[in-house]
Amino acid sequence: MSKQLEVGVVGLGRIGTHHVQTLLGLKDVSASVTDADPQRTRRAADELGVRAFATPEELLESGADALVIATSTPSHAPLLQLAAGASAAAAFCEKPVALDLATLDRVREAVDHAGIVVQVGFQRRFDEGYRSAREAVATGGVGRILVMRAATHDPVPPPAEYIAASGGIFSDLHIHDFDAIRFVSGEEVTQVYADGAGLDAPWVGELDDVDVAAAILKLSGGGLVILSGTRRDPLGYDVRLEVFGTDDSIVVGQDARSPIRSLEPDAKPPSAAYRDFWDRFEPAYRNELATFVETVRAGASSPCSLEEARSALAIALAADLSRAERRPVSIEEVEPAEVPQKS
Repeated sequence: MSKQLEVGVVGLGRIGTHHVQTLLGLKDVSASVTDADPQRTRRAADELGVRAFATPEELLESGADALVIATSTPSHAPLLQLAAGASAAAAFCEKPVALDLATLDRVREAVDHAGIVVQVGFQRRFDEGYRSAREAVATGGVGRILVMRAATHDPVPPPAEYIAASGGIFSDLHIHDFDAIRFVSGEEVTQVYADGAGLDAPWVGELDDVDVAAAILKLSGGGLVILSGTRRDPLGYDVRLEVFGTDDSIVVGQDARSPIRSLEPDAKPPSAAYRDFWDRFEPAYRNELATFVETVRAGASSPCSLEEARSALAIALAADLSRAERRPVSIEEVEPAEVPQKS
């Protein structure tokens, strides 16, 4: 019989609550919760039948075996450092881990020193379509990658307070695309040329952000990637990745529920288009947490490490710099400057 695994969840917004429900559906797993809002903590604990704690520190002191971090972006790095300091067995953290590479590197140092495993929440890696695309590329069925097309179009924009703390459209919305591009292609992104505009919510400009984005990425194998994104799609939640190679052309995310309307004769409108991220990726979200639990139990290495998260963040930062300076930016340009060693 497996030992009961106690997993603490920090942050009880929509995704955090889903994570608690997923954990409770796994065999020999119990959950405890905390949130910055005490009323939300108590309400979630009562509704889900789990233990509640006033702070993450109290939750860890209670003996939690692992931590799931589903808070707003600015608290991700401090909470991972807290988990490392408490010598928790492992931590799962939603993306992005940090909004700059120096902070992420400090987290990696603390995590490596503590010897804990961290899995980052890039759930598309656990989606059957994305895994099949990765396999098709890795086994040579697609041939050499010529062009990829990636798109993430949200149905409605998030509130201003969310965007203000998100790090911007590239670090928030498109960081999933950047990770998926690397995951499927097996290649690195070497250069980014990005732009954006505030066309739907004029106030995004006041936050130095945009709600429409586009970019061209260069892959280490020579191929190109065309990226598009919007904070609003009137038909629903649209996430796709297309790969065009010398031997095959494949796509993930195109099916009868894709929220785009064809004007070809006799074309059928989308049936029950995807409403949001959970509607589209629910199995992937559940798979990634189930994998996290098994990783903790087995003492295995992370299936999505901080190193992977760092690579995706570097692409996002290059896109931000490219948009600001209106020029192509290499990934090396966003690397932190090395501090000279004292003699």
